[in-house]
Parts: sequence; C-alpha cells; structure tokens
Amino acid sequence: MDKQHVGLLGATSLVGECLIKKLIENNWHITAFTRRPITNTAQHPQITWQQFDTIKIAKDCNEENEIHTWLCVAPIWVLPGHFDLLSTYSAQRIIVLSSTSRFTKKTSPDPSERRTAQQLIDGEERLQTWAAAHQVKWIILRPTLIYGYGRDKNITEIARFIRRFGFFPLLGSACGLRQPVHAEDVAAACYTALDAINLPSRAYNLSGGETLTYRAMVERVFKAMNLPVRTFTVPLWLFQLATWGLKWLPKYRNWTTAMAERMNQDLKFDCSDAKQDLHFLPRPFKPTINDLPSHR
Repeated sequence: MDKQHVGLLGATSLVGECLIKKLIENNWHITAFTRRPITNTAQHPQITWQQFDTIKIAKDCNEENEIHTWLCVAPIWVLPGHFDLLSTYSAQRIIVLSSTSRFTKKTSPDPSERRTAQQLIDGEERLQTWAAAHQVKWIILRPTLIYGYGRDKNITEIARFIRRFGFFPLLGSACGLRQPVHAEDVAAACYTALDAINLPSRAYNLSGGETLTYRAMVERVFKAMNLPVRTFTVPLWLFQLATWGLKWLPKYRNWTTAMAERMNQDLKFDCSDAKQDLHFLPRPFKPTINDLPSHR
C-alpha cells in the first residue's frame, strides 16, 4: 500500500477543496468520498472519486486496497454514519474537523444553535469512543469563524447583506472579540496534522491570526468591497423585528436574534498548542474581494 494515500470525507466542501490542492501539491493520492455528482473539472490523476450512493463497500477489502489514513472535513456529526466504511478500509488514523461552536453555541437562546452545538459534542464523543474500540488514532481540529472564497456562512453573509442593503446593523457597541480563520489556513493545519504521524490523539483549537471586535470585522468587509463603512447601531427589539422579517427571504432565513446578541460576546480561543505542534501560522484578517461572494 502507498503510504501517500489518504481517504477524504467532505472533499467538495470549502476546506475540502483547499485541502485537495495541498494534497496534490505534496504528491498524495486521494480517494475522495462525496454525496455530490462529480464534474469533469474535478477530475485529476491523483484523485479517485467515490460517490456514496453508488459505491458498495467490499467486506473482503484486501491489503492492496486498504486506506490507513483519513481526513474528515465534512460535518463531524455525519462521520459516525461512515464508521463501517473506515473499518472496512482498515483505518488506523483520522484527522477530523469540528468547530469551536461546540462551546460558543452550547448555551445559545436559539434552539437550533444549541442543537448544532450538541451535534458537534456528540460527534466528537462518538469518534473518540469508536476510535478507542478500534485502536484508531485521532486528531480533532476546532476552527473558529472560517471564511474564504465567498463560500463560508459568516463573512459571506455579512457581505451579501451589505451588497443588498448598503449598510450593516450592529447591536450596541458590537465589541465582542472574533478571530476569523481563512479556509486555506484550516486546510494547512489539517495537512500538517496528517503529516505529523507521531502526534497523540487529542483536540486543537484553530483561531485566526488576529483578534478584533465584531465591529472592526464588519468594517474590514466594507473595505474589501471598496465601499464606505455604513454601520448603524440598533436596539435588540429592532433586531428581533428585522430577523422575523428577514426569515421570509431565503438567503436570510437562518438569521436569528442570538446572532445579534453574540456581537458583544467574546468568542476568543487559545491556539498556542496548534502553533507549537502543528506549526500553525494563520494570517491576519484582511479579506480580499476574492474572499467574498460574487455578484448574483
């Protein structure tokens, strides 16, 4: 078996696509598993694509077809559904993406956010239980607010709101601290964890290279769009009314009052362990137009 062979779950995600580029550059062969149909543009001689609804897991997988090392950048709560797949391919080591939202949304007033936090917690716990039972080494990476290429759910939403309405509403001083982390930096940490075979099983936080207030983060988005900063401080009751109205617009139906309340909460995490063990050197938050959604 080629030691430069990795199984990849979540290959078509934002971090997955960044990770594929890094794996190809470093001469890895990738067996990528996805639910989406594969386009011709995604074909590459170093990638073997497998679509979940079309594959059949061979129970008698031979040594030649074994994949000992895995990466999962799909939502961690879907991973337990693939434990049989990992076992069939004789997985020995896996690097998995989770999120610091497991901490920040655990006590959210919004039920859907609490469910997300619980899904992350359960996913991590089930991975550790399964890995212990099957003698599989694991690394869990928990990024903060991921952004990049207009495909994230955070900076992209801010940019879309600004583009549509010409301003951005802020609750109070919006002084809560943030550490946006670029998808390429998250992918780099995944790759380093993959390559560092002697790391013990453990979890790492991945925060961005700069800590700034929510207000300053929004102002950077205006700057990246080459637009004058137009922010307005609004009371909570107006946010509640606005989020109710925005739910009728498909692109904003996930906006909640809890999102506004977090503008004044510090969501700051220490990533010194990742810097030491994974040589993690994230960039400061200076988004470019390429990190924002295109006009639609």
